[in-house]
Amino acid sequence: QVTLVESGGGSAQTGGSLTLSCAATSIIHRIFCMGWFRQAPGKEREGVAVIDSDGTTDYSSSVKGRFAISQDNANNVYNLYLRMNSLQAEDTAMYYCAASLSFCRRSWSDGKMDYWGKGTLVSISS
Repeated sequence: QVTLVESGGGSAQTGGSLTLSCAATSIIHRIFCMGWFRQAPGKEREGVAVIDSDGTTDYSSSVKGRFAISQDNANNVYNLYLRMNSLQAEDTAMYYCAASLSFCRRSWSDGKMDYWGKGTLVSISS
């Protein structure tokens, strides 16, 4: 079983920054791919960024150049981060951490991951 817990959400002003964190604990399984997804009010969930166990990253076009995903792993605990800069009102959403027991797929933005956290809310205002 894999458990994921997000933290770091909150409010910020347009142009500001926030960093999200996710702690994933997996006693038995090795996690190969982790990512961030978000869902804004009234919209479908969308992929934000993913990172493979070898450090390879990929971003959605809407956040590329503004957000940075990173991770560090030790002793069955996988820590995932999302540094969000130049925040815009359109970044307001519930952000979810997700993990996969397989390498990140090219179609990762479809959200077909194995485990999910409960989310952390990000609210951006002008």
